[in-house]
Amino acid sequence: MAAADPQVRIEMLEAALRTASRELHWANLTIQKKDAEIQLLEERLRRQRIGFLGPSSETLSDLQLELLTEEEPGVTREEVEAESRREAIPAAPPRKRKPHPGRKPLPESLPRVEEVIACEANCTYCGGEAHVIGYDLSEVLDREPAKWFVRITKREKRSCGKCSAIQMPPLAPRIVEKGLASDRVIIETVVAKYCDHLPLYRQEAIIEREAGVEISRATLDGWVMRVGELLEPVIEAMRADLLRASYIQADETIVPVQMHDGRGSDHPAYLWQYGTPGGATVFDFQLGRGRDGPAKFLKGWNGILQTDGYQAYDQVGGAGLIHVGCWAHARRKFVDAVKVNPQDSAAIAMVTRMDALFLVDRHARQQELKAEERAVFRREHAYPWVDEIHSECRKLRAQLLPKSTLGEAVNYTLNMWAKLRRCFDHAEVELSNNMAENSMRPVALGRKNWLHVGSVKSGPKVAAILSVVESSRRLGLPVKDYLLAVLPGMSRRKHSEAAHLTPARWKASQPSRCSADCG
Repeated sequence: MAAADPQVRIEMLEAALRTASRELHWANLTIQKKDAEIQLLEERLRRQRIGFLGPSSETLSDLQLELLTEEEPGVTREEVEAESRREAIPAAPPRKRKPHPGRKPLPESLPRVEEVIACEANCTYCGGEAHVIGYDLSEVLDREPAKWFVRITKREKRSCGKCSAIQMPPLAPRIVEKGLASDRVIIETVVAKYCDHLPLYRQEAIIEREAGVEISRATLDGWVMRVGELLEPVIEAMRADLLRASYIQADETIVPVQMHDGRGSDHPAYLWQYGTPGGATVFDFQLGRGRDGPAKFLKGWNGILQTDGYQAYDQVGGAGLIHVGCWAHARRKFVDAVKVNPQDSAAIAMVTRMDALFLVDRHARQQELKAEERAVFRREHAYPWVDEIHSECRKLRAQLLPKSTLGEAVNYTLNMWAKLRRCFDHAEVELSNNMAENSMRPVALGRKNWLHVGSVKSGPKVAAILSVVESSRRLGLPVKDYLLAVLPGMSRRKHSEAAHLTPARWKASQPSRCSADCG
Protein backbone atom coordinates (compact mmCIF):
# COMPACT_ATOMS: atom_id res chain seq x y z
CA MET A 1 0.00 0.00 0.00
CA ALA A 2 2.86 2.31 0.78
CA ALA A 3 4.37 1.69 -2.64
CA ALA A 4 1.10 2.68 -4.28
CA ASP A 5 0.92 6.01 -2.54
CA PRO A 6 3.10 7.87 -5.13
CA GLN A 7 0.99 6.49 -8.00
CA VAL A 8 -2.19 7.56 -6.25
CA ARG A 9 -0.72 10.98 -5.67
CA ILE A 10 0.23 11.25 -9.35
CA GLU A 11 -3.27 10.29 -10.44
CA MET A 12 -4.77 12.78 -8.03
CA LEU A 13 -2.44 15.49 -9.29
CA GLU A 14 -3.29 14.66 -12.91
CA ALA A 15 -6.99 14.80 -12.09
CA ALA A 16 -6.50 18.14 -10.36
CA LEU A 17 -4.55 19.43 -13.36
CA ARG A 18 -7.30 18.29 -15.73
CA THR A 19 -9.90 20.00 -13.57
CA ALA A 20 -7.81 23.17 -13.40
CA SER A 21 -7.26 23.02 -17.17
CA ARG A 22 -10.99 22.72 -17.77
CA GLU A 23 -11.69 25.56 -15.38
CA LEU A 24 -9.03 27.69 -17.07
CA HIS A 25 -10.53 26.87 -20.47
CA TRP A 26 -14.00 27.89 -19.33
CA ALA A 27 -12.56 30.98 -17.68
CA ASN A 28 -10.88 31.95 -20.97
CA LEU A 29 -14.13 31.38 -22.82
CA THR A 30 -15.95 33.49 -20.24
CA ILE A 31 -13.37 36.25 -20.62
CA GLN A 32 -13.67 36.11 -24.40
CA LYS A 33 -17.44 36.24 -24.10
CA LYS A 34 -17.25 39.18 -21.72
CA ASP A 35 -14.76 40.93 -24.02
CA ALA A 36 -17.17 40.42 -26.92
CA GLU A 37 -20.07 41.75 -24.83
CA ILE A 38 -17.98 44.76 -23.81
CA GLN A 39 -17.08 45.39 -27.45
CA LEU A 40 -20.73 45.21 -28.48
CA LEU A 41 -21.81 47.50 -25.64
CA GLU A 42 -19.07 49.99 -26.52
CA GLU A 43 -20.24 49.95 -30.15
CA ARG A 44 -23.84 50.52 -29.08
CA LEU A 45 -22.77 53.40 -26.88
CA ARG A 46 -20.78 54.97 -29.73
CA ARG A 47 -23.72 54.48 -32.07
CA GLN A 48 -26.03 56.25 -29.61
CA ARG A 49 -23.59 59.11 -29.21
CA ILE A 50 -23.17 59.39 -32.97
CA GLY A 51 -26.95 59.34 -33.38
CA PHE A 52 -27.35 62.27 -30.99
CA LEU A 53 -24.22 64.29 -31.62
CA GLY A 54 -22.42 62.92 -34.66
CA PRO A 55 -22.58 64.03 -38.29
CA SER A 56 -25.32 62.58 -40.46
CA SER A 57 -23.16 62.66 -43.59
CA GLU A 58 -22.36 59.34 -45.24
CA THR A 59 -19.13 60.61 -46.82
CA LEU A 60 -15.79 59.25 -45.68
CA SER A 61 -13.14 61.69 -44.54
CA ASP A 62 -9.74 61.97 -46.24
CA LEU A 63 -8.14 60.62 -43.07
CA GLN A 64 -10.23 57.46 -43.27
CA LEU A 65 -9.44 56.99 -46.94
CA GLU A 66 -5.74 57.16 -46.13
CA LEU A 67 -6.12 53.79 -44.40
CA LEU A 68 -6.35 52.23 -47.86
CA THR A 69 -2.81 53.26 -48.76
CA GLU A 70 0.17 51.00 -48.53
CA GLU A 71 1.40 52.65 -45.33
CA GLU A 72 -1.57 51.34 -43.37
CA PRO A 73 -0.73 47.93 -41.87
CA GLY A 74 -4.40 46.98 -41.48
CA VAL A 75 -5.00 46.91 -45.24
CA THR A 76 -4.17 43.84 -47.28
CA ARG A 77 -2.35 43.90 -50.58
CA GLU A 78 -5.52 42.70 -52.30
CA GLU A 79 -7.43 45.71 -50.96
CA VAL A 80 -4.75 48.09 -52.18
CA GLU A 81 -4.78 46.44 -55.61
CA ALA A 82 -8.58 46.56 -55.67
CA GLU A 83 -8.48 50.26 -54.86
CA SER A 84 -5.97 50.85 -57.63
CA ARG A 85 -8.27 49.15 -60.11
CA ARG A 86 -10.74 51.99 -59.65
CA GLU A 87 -8.67 53.76 -62.28
CA ALA A 88 -10.12 51.30 -64.79
CA ILE A 89 -13.41 53.14 -64.53
CA PRO A 90 -13.51 55.92 -67.10
CA ALA A 91 -13.06 59.16 -65.23
CA ALA A 92 -16.51 60.52 -64.58
CA PRO A 93 -16.87 64.26 -64.98
CA PRO A 94 -16.93 65.99 -61.60
CA ARG A 95 -20.27 66.88 -60.12
CA LYS A 96 -21.61 70.03 -61.65
CA ARG A 97 -21.40 72.58 -58.89
CA LYS A 98 -23.41 75.72 -59.23
CA PRO A 99 -21.23 78.79 -59.52
CA HIS A 100 -21.55 81.44 -56.88
CA PRO A 101 -24.72 83.27 -57.83
CA GLY A 102 -23.38 86.73 -57.10
CA ARG A 103 -26.04 89.33 -57.74
CA LYS A 104 -28.47 87.65 -60.10
CA PRO A 105 -30.93 89.77 -62.06
CA LEU A 106 -34.47 89.54 -60.81
CA PRO A 107 -36.89 87.52 -63.00
CA GLU A 108 -38.42 89.40 -65.90
CA SER A 109 -41.75 87.75 -65.12
CA LEU A 110 -42.16 89.79 -61.94
CA PRO A 111 -44.10 93.02 -62.42
CA ARG A 112 -42.16 96.27 -62.05
CA VAL A 113 -43.29 99.21 -59.94
CA GLU A 114 -41.21 102.29 -60.70
CA GLU A 115 -40.28 104.96 -58.20
CA VAL A 116 -38.60 108.10 -59.50
CA ILE A 117 -36.50 110.15 -57.10
CA ALA A 118 -36.34 113.69 -58.46
CA CYS A 119 -33.06 115.56 -58.56
CA GLU A 120 -32.63 119.26 -57.73
CA ALA A 121 -33.84 121.42 -60.61
CA ASN A 122 -30.87 123.81 -60.25
CA CYS A 123 -27.18 122.97 -60.24
CA THR A 124 -25.77 122.72 -56.74
CA TYR A 125 -22.43 124.20 -57.96
CA CYS A 126 -23.38 127.24 -60.05
CA GLY A 127 -27.16 127.53 -59.61
CA GLY A 128 -27.89 127.09 -63.32
CA GLU A 129 -30.85 125.09 -64.65
CA ALA A 130 -30.17 121.30 -64.62
CA HIS A 131 -31.64 119.06 -67.33
CA VAL A 132 -32.54 115.36 -67.05
CA ILE A 133 -29.97 113.34 -69.02
CA GLY A 134 -30.88 109.84 -67.83
CA TYR A 135 -31.50 107.64 -64.84
CA ASP A 136 -29.39 105.43 -62.62
CA LEU A 137 -31.37 102.21 -62.17
CA SER A 138 -31.38 99.83 -59.20
CA GLU A 139 -33.75 96.95 -58.53
CA VAL A 140 -34.77 95.36 -55.21
CA LEU A 141 -37.21 92.56 -54.53
CA ASP A 142 -40.26 93.77 -52.63
CA ARG A 143 -43.64 92.40 -51.66
CA GLU A 144 -47.03 93.55 -50.48
CA PRO A 145 -48.48 91.98 -47.34
CA ALA A 146 -51.22 89.42 -47.84
CA LYS A 147 -54.41 91.29 -48.51
CA TRP A 148 -57.51 89.99 -46.79
CA PHE A 149 -60.85 91.19 -48.07
CA VAL A 150 -64.48 90.16 -48.31
CA ARG A 151 -65.64 89.23 -51.80
CA ILE A 152 -69.28 90.11 -52.37
CA THR A 153 -71.05 88.25 -55.14
CA LYS A 154 -74.25 89.89 -56.37
CA ARG A 155 -76.45 87.81 -58.65
CA GLU A 156 -79.04 89.63 -60.67
CA LYS A 157 -82.62 88.61 -60.09
CA ARG A 158 -84.92 89.25 -63.00
CA SER A 159 -88.66 88.92 -63.18
CA CYS A 160 -90.46 88.09 -66.38
CA GLY A 161 -92.89 90.85 -67.29
CA LYS A 162 -95.10 88.34 -69.03
CA CYS A 163 -95.37 85.40 -66.62
CA SER A 164 -93.79 86.93 -63.48
CA ALA A 165 -91.24 84.07 -63.26
CA ILE A 166 -88.05 84.98 -61.38
CA GLN A 167 -84.70 83.83 -62.70
CA MET A 168 -81.14 84.12 -61.36
CA PRO A 169 -77.75 82.89 -62.69
CA PRO A 170 -76.22 79.92 -60.82
CA LEU A 171 -73.22 80.32 -58.55
CA ALA A 172 -69.89 78.94 -59.72
CA PRO A 173 -69.05 75.60 -58.06
CA ARG A 174 -66.99 75.84 -54.88
CA ILE A 175 -64.90 73.48 -52.79
CA VAL A 176 -67.05 74.06 -49.69
CA GLU A 177 -70.53 75.04 -50.77
CA LYS A 178 -71.96 77.88 -48.66
CA GLY A 179 -68.68 78.00 -46.75
CA LEU A 180 -67.14 81.04 -45.10
CA ALA A 181 -63.95 81.05 -47.16
CA SER A 182 -63.15 81.21 -50.85
CA ASP A 183 -61.52 78.35 -52.74
CA ARG A 184 -58.20 80.19 -52.71
CA VAL A 185 -58.21 80.55 -48.91
CA ILE A 186 -59.00 76.85 -48.48
CA ILE A 187 -56.22 75.81 -50.85
CA GLU A 188 -53.78 78.16 -49.14
CA THR A 189 -54.64 76.44 -45.85
CA VAL A 190 -53.97 72.97 -47.29
CA VAL A 191 -50.72 73.99 -48.97
CA ALA A 192 -49.50 75.76 -45.82
CA LYS A 193 -50.04 72.60 -43.80
CA TYR A 194 -48.70 69.94 -46.15
CA CYS A 195 -46.11 71.92 -48.14
CA ASP A 196 -44.89 74.37 -45.51
CA HIS A 197 -45.65 72.10 -42.51
CA LEU A 198 -47.65 74.84 -40.77
CA PRO A 199 -50.13 73.27 -38.31
CA LEU A 200 -53.68 74.53 -38.19
CA TYR A 201 -53.44 76.14 -34.76
CA ARG A 202 -50.71 78.44 -36.06
CA GLN A 203 -52.77 79.26 -39.15
CA GLU A 204 -55.71 80.03 -36.88
CA ALA A 205 -53.56 82.56 -35.00
CA ILE A 206 -52.19 84.07 -38.24
CA ILE A 207 -55.67 84.64 -39.69
CA GLU A 208 -56.87 86.28 -36.49
CA ARG A 209 -53.76 88.49 -36.30
CA GLU A 210 -53.71 89.57 -39.95
CA ALA A 211 -57.40 89.58 -40.89
CA GLY A 212 -59.03 90.09 -37.52
CA VAL A 213 -61.29 87.08 -38.17
CA GLU A 214 -61.70 84.22 -35.71
CA ILE A 215 -61.91 80.91 -37.58
CA SER A 216 -61.76 77.87 -35.33
CA ARG A 217 -59.27 75.11 -35.82
CA ALA A 218 -62.18 72.69 -36.32
CA THR A 219 -63.38 74.76 -39.29
CA LEU A 220 -59.92 74.79 -40.82
CA ASP A 221 -59.70 71.05 -40.33
CA GLY A 222 -63.05 70.66 -42.04
CA TRP A 223 -61.69 72.50 -45.09
CA VAL A 224 -58.64 70.23 -45.22
CA MET A 225 -60.70 67.05 -44.92
CA ARG A 226 -63.05 68.27 -47.65
CA VAL A 227 -60.11 68.72 -50.00
CA GLY A 228 -58.86 65.21 -49.16
CA GLU A 229 -62.32 63.79 -49.77
CA LEU A 230 -62.62 65.46 -53.17
CA LEU A 231 -59.18 64.19 -54.21
CA GLU A 232 -59.89 60.52 -53.46
CA PRO A 233 -61.25 59.73 -56.97
CA VAL A 234 -58.16 61.40 -58.46
CA ILE A 235 -55.92 59.22 -56.28
CA GLU A 236 -57.69 56.10 -57.50
CA ALA A 237 -56.92 57.17 -61.06
CA MET A 238 -53.31 57.89 -60.08
CA ARG A 239 -53.04 54.40 -58.58
CA ALA A 240 -54.39 52.85 -61.77
CA ASP A 241 -51.83 54.80 -63.83
CA LEU A 242 -49.04 53.82 -61.44
CA LEU A 243 -49.83 50.11 -61.68
CA ARG A 244 -49.44 50.30 -65.44
CA ALA A 245 -45.75 51.10 -64.91
CA SER A 246 -43.16 48.34 -65.09
CA TYR A 247 -40.93 49.73 -62.30
CA ILE A 248 -42.06 51.00 -58.89
CA GLN A 249 -40.13 52.11 -55.82
CA ALA A 250 -41.78 51.75 -52.41
CA ASP A 251 -41.13 52.84 -48.84
CA GLU A 252 -43.11 53.40 -45.66
CA THR A 253 -43.05 55.72 -42.66
CA ILE A 254 -44.88 55.95 -39.38
CA VAL A 255 -47.62 58.53 -38.81
CA PRO A 256 -49.40 58.61 -35.42
CA VAL A 257 -53.21 58.67 -35.51
CA GLN A 258 -55.69 59.55 -32.78
CA MET A 259 -57.99 56.62 -32.01
CA HIS A 260 -60.54 58.40 -29.74
CA ASP A 261 -60.90 55.22 -27.67
CA GLY A 262 -60.38 56.87 -24.29
CA ARG A 263 -56.79 55.73 -23.84
CA GLY A 264 -55.36 59.14 -24.65
CA SER A 265 -52.50 57.75 -26.74
CA ASP A 266 -51.90 57.72 -30.48
CA HIS A 267 -51.82 54.56 -32.57
CA PRO A 268 -48.72 54.09 -34.78
CA ALA A 269 -50.24 53.95 -38.25
CA TYR A 270 -48.21 53.99 -41.48
CA LEU A 271 -48.11 55.78 -44.80
CA TRP A 272 -46.90 53.50 -47.57
CA GLN A 273 -45.55 55.33 -50.61
CA TYR A 274 -45.37 53.90 -54.13
CA GLY A 275 -43.96 55.83 -57.06
CA THR A 276 -41.95 55.81 -60.25
CA PRO A 277 -38.61 57.68 -60.43
CA GLY A 278 -39.31 61.14 -61.77
CA GLY A 279 -43.04 60.44 -61.98
CA ALA A 280 -46.12 60.54 -59.79
CA THR A 281 -46.32 58.93 -56.36
CA VAL A 282 -49.24 57.58 -54.34
CA PHE A 283 -49.49 57.36 -50.54
CA ASP A 284 -51.57 54.60 -48.97
CA PHE A 285 -52.74 54.89 -45.35
CA GLN A 286 -52.72 51.69 -43.27
CA LEU A 287 -53.14 51.14 -39.54
CA GLY A 288 -50.31 48.61 -39.45
CA ARG A 289 -46.94 47.81 -40.95
CA GLY A 290 -47.81 44.27 -41.98
CA ARG A 291 -47.83 42.69 -45.40
CA ASP A 292 -51.56 43.34 -45.89
CA GLY A 293 -50.96 46.94 -47.04
CA PRO A 294 -48.55 46.31 -49.94
CA ALA A 295 -50.28 43.01 -50.78
CA LYS A 296 -53.56 44.84 -51.29
CA PHE A 297 -52.07 47.81 -53.15
CA LEU A 298 -49.92 45.68 -55.50
CA LYS A 299 -52.37 42.80 -55.90
CA GLY A 300 -51.80 41.11 -59.24
CA TRP A 301 -49.12 43.60 -60.31
CA ASN A 302 -46.19 42.17 -62.26
CA GLY A 303 -43.19 44.42 -62.57
CA ILE A 304 -39.97 45.44 -60.84
CA LEU A 305 -40.43 46.49 -57.20
CA GLN A 306 -37.51 48.21 -55.44
CA THR A 307 -37.53 48.46 -51.65
CA ASP A 308 -35.25 48.25 -48.64
CA GLY A 309 -34.84 45.02 -46.71
CA TYR A 310 -38.19 45.14 -44.90
CA GLN A 311 -39.76 41.67 -45.22
CA ALA A 312 -43.35 42.91 -45.59
CA TYR A 313 -42.60 43.57 -49.27
CA ASP A 314 -41.82 39.88 -49.86
CA GLN A 315 -44.47 37.71 -51.50
CA VAL A 316 -46.66 40.56 -52.73
CA GLY A 317 -47.89 41.37 -56.21
CA GLY A 318 -48.36 38.91 -59.03
CA ALA A 319 -46.40 35.79 -59.88
CA GLY A 320 -44.16 37.75 -62.25
CA LEU A 321 -43.08 40.44 -59.76
CA ILE A 322 -39.31 40.97 -59.57
CA HIS A 323 -38.06 42.27 -56.22
CA VAL A 324 -34.82 44.28 -56.21
CA GLY A 325 -32.94 45.82 -53.31
CA CYS A 326 -31.30 49.13 -52.47
CA TRP A 327 -27.52 49.55 -52.47
CA ALA A 328 -27.75 52.79 -50.51
CA HIS A 329 -29.16 50.90 -47.52
CA ALA A 330 -26.33 48.37 -47.68
CA ARG A 331 -23.73 51.12 -47.99
CA ARG A 332 -25.29 53.06 -45.11
CA LYS A 333 -24.74 50.16 -42.73
CA PHE A 334 -21.04 50.04 -43.59
CA VAL A 335 -20.86 53.82 -43.13
CA ASP A 336 -22.34 53.30 -39.65
CA ALA A 337 -19.56 50.80 -38.96
CA VAL A 338 -16.97 53.42 -39.99
CA LYS A 339 -18.60 56.00 -37.72
CA VAL A 340 -18.45 53.59 -34.78
CA ASN A 341 -14.84 52.63 -35.53
CA PRO A 342 -13.10 55.20 -37.78
CA GLN A 343 -10.00 52.97 -37.95
CA ASP A 344 -11.85 49.95 -39.37
CA SER A 345 -10.13 49.50 -42.71
CA ALA A 346 -12.42 46.62 -43.76
CA ALA A 347 -15.53 48.81 -43.43
CA ILE A 348 -13.82 51.72 -45.19
CA ALA A 349 -12.76 49.49 -48.06
CA MET A 350 -16.32 48.18 -48.44
CA VAL A 351 -17.76 51.70 -48.56
CA THR A 352 -15.17 52.59 -51.20
CA ARG A 353 -16.14 49.58 -53.33
CA MET A 354 -19.82 50.53 -53.15
CA ASP A 355 -18.92 54.12 -54.03
CA ALA A 356 -17.40 52.71 -57.21
CA LEU A 357 -20.81 51.27 -58.17
CA PHE A 358 -22.49 54.64 -57.75
CA LEU A 359 -19.63 56.28 -59.66
CA VAL A 360 -20.34 54.00 -62.62
CA ASP A 361 -24.01 55.02 -62.63
CA ARG A 362 -23.17 58.70 -62.18
CA HIS A 363 -20.88 58.52 -65.18
CA ALA A 364 -23.66 56.87 -67.21
CA ARG A 365 -26.12 59.62 -66.24
CA GLN A 366 -23.70 62.41 -67.08
CA GLN A 367 -23.01 60.79 -70.43
CA GLU A 368 -26.80 60.53 -70.94
CA LEU A 369 -26.54 56.87 -71.91
CA LYS A 370 -29.70 55.09 -72.99
CA ALA A 371 -30.97 52.08 -71.04
CA GLU A 372 -29.26 49.53 -73.28
CA GLU A 373 -26.00 51.47 -73.26
CA ARG A 374 -26.10 51.79 -69.48
CA ALA A 375 -26.58 48.02 -69.18
CA VAL A 376 -23.46 47.43 -71.27
CA PHE A 377 -21.52 50.02 -69.28
CA ARG A 378 -22.57 48.41 -66.01
CA ARG A 379 -21.49 44.95 -67.19
CA GLU A 380 -18.09 46.28 -68.15
CA HIS A 381 -17.32 48.44 -65.12
CA ALA A 382 -19.66 47.51 -62.24
CA TYR A 383 -19.74 43.72 -62.36
CA PRO A 384 -16.14 43.25 -61.11
CA TRP A 385 -16.92 45.41 -58.08
CA VAL A 386 -20.13 43.49 -57.39
CA ASP A 387 -18.26 40.16 -57.41
CA GLU A 388 -15.56 41.57 -55.15
CA ILE A 389 -18.08 42.95 -52.65
CA HIS A 390 -19.74 39.53 -52.46
CA SER A 391 -16.50 37.61 -51.93
CA GLU A 392 -15.20 40.08 -49.31
CA CYS A 393 -18.47 39.98 -47.38
CA ARG A 394 -18.31 36.19 -47.25
CA LYS A 395 -14.77 36.35 -45.89
CA LEU A 396 -15.71 38.95 -43.30
CA ARG A 397 -18.73 37.00 -42.08
CA ALA A 398 -16.44 34.21 -40.84
CA GLN A 399 -14.27 36.68 -38.91
CA LEU A 400 -16.75 39.04 -37.27
CA LEU A 401 -19.14 39.02 -34.35
CA PRO A 402 -22.65 38.80 -35.86
CA LYS A 403 -23.97 41.52 -33.53
CA SER A 404 -21.14 43.97 -34.15
CA THR A 405 -21.89 46.95 -36.35
CA LEU A 406 -19.71 45.65 -39.17
CA GLY A 407 -21.06 42.13 -38.69
CA GLU A 408 -24.62 43.41 -39.03
CA ALA A 409 -23.67 45.30 -42.19
CA VAL A 410 -22.12 42.18 -43.70
CA ASN A 411 -25.09 39.99 -42.75
CA TYR A 412 -27.55 42.52 -44.18
CA THR A 413 -25.67 42.65 -47.47
CA LEU A 414 -25.40 38.88 -47.81
CA ASN A 415 -29.03 38.32 -46.79
CA MET A 416 -30.12 40.85 -49.40
CA TRP A 417 -27.60 39.70 -52.00
CA ALA A 418 -30.02 38.16 -54.49
CA LYS A 419 -32.12 41.36 -54.54
CA LEU A 420 -29.06 43.63 -54.67
CA ARG A 421 -27.60 41.64 -57.55
CA ARG A 422 -30.84 41.97 -59.55
CA CYS A 423 -30.35 45.74 -59.76
CA PHE A 424 -27.79 45.08 -62.50
CA ASP A 425 -30.06 42.75 -64.46
CA HIS A 426 -32.39 45.58 -65.49
CA ALA A 427 -30.99 48.75 -67.03
CA GLU A 428 -33.90 50.95 -65.92
CA VAL A 429 -33.45 50.12 -62.23
CA GLU A 430 -31.64 52.63 -60.04
CA LEU A 431 -29.04 51.44 -57.55
CA SER A 432 -30.84 53.04 -54.63
CA ASN A 433 -34.33 53.64 -53.32
CA ASN A 434 -33.40 57.20 -52.31
CA MET A 435 -36.07 58.82 -54.50
CA ALA A 436 -38.75 57.03 -52.48
CA GLU A 437 -37.04 58.00 -49.22
CA ASN A 438 -36.88 61.63 -50.30
CA SER A 439 -40.64 61.58 -50.81
CA MET A 440 -41.01 60.66 -47.15
CA ARG A 441 -39.09 63.67 -45.87
CA PRO A 442 -42.06 66.08 -46.08
CA VAL A 443 -44.07 63.64 -43.97
CA ALA A 444 -41.27 63.41 -41.40
CA LEU A 445 -40.99 67.19 -41.27
CA GLY A 446 -44.73 67.66 -41.15
CA ARG A 447 -45.44 65.29 -38.29
CA LYS A 448 -42.97 67.21 -36.12
CA ASN A 449 -45.34 70.16 -36.49
CA TRP A 450 -48.86 68.80 -36.86
CA LEU A 451 -47.95 65.75 -34.70
CA HIS A 452 -50.62 63.27 -35.78
CA VAL A 453 -53.63 62.46 -37.96
CA GLY A 454 -56.89 63.35 -36.25
CA SER A 455 -58.74 60.07 -36.80
CA VAL A 456 -58.69 56.78 -38.69
CA LYS A 457 -61.21 58.14 -41.22
CA SER A 458 -58.94 61.12 -41.84
CA GLY A 459 -55.99 58.88 -42.80
CA PRO A 460 -56.97 58.18 -46.45
CA LYS A 461 -57.81 61.87 -46.97
CA VAL A 462 -54.42 62.96 -45.64
CA ALA A 463 -52.79 60.34 -47.88
CA ALA A 464 -54.69 61.75 -50.88
CA ILE A 465 -53.46 65.30 -50.20
CA LEU A 466 -49.87 64.13 -49.70
CA SER A 467 -50.05 62.16 -52.95
CA VAL A 468 -51.00 65.26 -54.91
CA VAL A 469 -48.51 67.49 -53.09
CA GLU A 470 -45.55 65.14 -53.60
CA SER A 471 -46.51 64.28 -57.19
CA SER A 472 -46.74 67.99 -57.98
CA ARG A 473 -43.26 68.51 -56.54
CA ARG A 474 -41.82 65.65 -58.58
CA LEU A 475 -43.51 66.82 -61.76
CA GLY A 476 -42.61 70.49 -61.29
CA LEU A 477 -46.29 71.37 -61.13
CA PRO A 478 -47.68 74.47 -59.33
CA VAL A 479 -49.81 72.68 -56.77
CA LYS A 480 -51.96 75.73 -55.96
CA ASP A 481 -52.84 76.25 -59.61
CA TYR A 482 -53.61 72.56 -59.98
CA LEU A 483 -55.90 72.39 -56.95
CA LEU A 484 -57.66 75.61 -57.87
CA ALA A 485 -58.33 74.22 -61.34
CA VAL A 486 -59.60 70.74 -60.47
CA LEU A 487 -61.25 70.95 -57.03
CA PRO A 488 -64.20 73.33 -57.60
CA GLY A 489 -67.08 71.24 -58.92
CA MET A 490 -65.26 67.94 -58.31
CA SER A 491 -68.25 66.57 -56.37
CA ARG A 492 -70.44 67.03 -59.45
CA ARG A 493 -68.10 65.15 -61.78
CA LYS A 494 -68.33 61.47 -62.58
CA HIS A 495 -65.61 59.20 -61.25
CA SER A 496 -64.59 58.42 -64.82
CA GLU A 497 -63.70 62.09 -65.35
CA ALA A 498 -61.14 61.94 -62.53
CA ALA A 499 -58.83 59.90 -64.77
CA HIS A 500 -58.21 63.04 -66.83
CA LEU A 501 -57.53 65.21 -63.77
CA THR A 502 -54.45 63.53 -62.28
CA PRO A 503 -51.46 65.87 -61.82
CA ALA A 504 -49.55 64.25 -64.69
CA ARG A 505 -52.47 64.44 -67.14
CA TRP A 506 -53.43 67.94 -66.06
CA LYS A 507 -49.87 69.15 -66.53
CA ALA A 508 -49.73 67.60 -70.00
CA SER A 509 -52.82 69.57 -70.95
CA GLN A 510 -51.39 72.91 -69.79
CA PRO A 511 -48.78 75.24 -71.29
CA SER A 512 -45.31 74.36 -70.03
CA ARG A 513 -44.45 75.73 -66.60
CA CYS A 514 -40.93 76.02 -65.27
CA SER A 515 -41.30 75.51 -61.54
CA ALA A 516 -43.65 74.47 -58.81
CA ASP A 517 -44.82 76.62 -55.91
CA CYS A 518 -44.30 73.83 -53.41
CA GLY A 519 -40.85 72.57 -52.60
